[in-house]
Amino acid sequence: MEITATTATAATQQLADRYIAVWNEPDPTVRRTLIAELWSPEAVHLVQPPQEMRERAIGIGFPDAALELRGHAALEVRVRTAYQEFVASGQMRFRARPDADRLQSVVKFHWEAVDPNTEQVVGGGLEFVVLDEDGRIARDYQFISSRPVASALHGPALAG
Repeated sequence: MEITATTATAATQQLADRYIAVWNEPDPTVRRTLIAELWSPEAVHLVQPPQEMRERAIGIGFPDAALELRGHAALEVRVRTAYQEFVASGQMRFRARPDADRLQSVVKFHWEAVDPNTEQVVGGGLEFVVLDEDGRIARDYQFISSRPVASALHGPALAG
């Protein structure tokens, strides 16, 4: 198959959509399988929490409020916790914005947290992932916004 700009863009958006599907998946066995397919076994997941959390951390003496975990087992706990708190509770579900872009082994995309009853965007964030030679996520950088932010260039960039 010839790789064109259209197929490359579609494949990049599919990666973003698969990434977000993990966070909405109700079945723990399926989630575990999806994590193993998307992330390398030694993957690092780094989260820049919302501004309020960063300010509180600085206020108690932590100059860097980044949160970090490594490996499939830790990712399973992180995804399960987010699923239980936000999706299973009915507070929100997640969706990828149609803006995924790739530069060599780096993929970036925005995601939104939406109210499942109204489809109103209630938060979101920006994801940067670095892929390994097998195309799995080796490093995952998540920037969370605590509120919807409208932007003429990026649309609502968001968090949950």
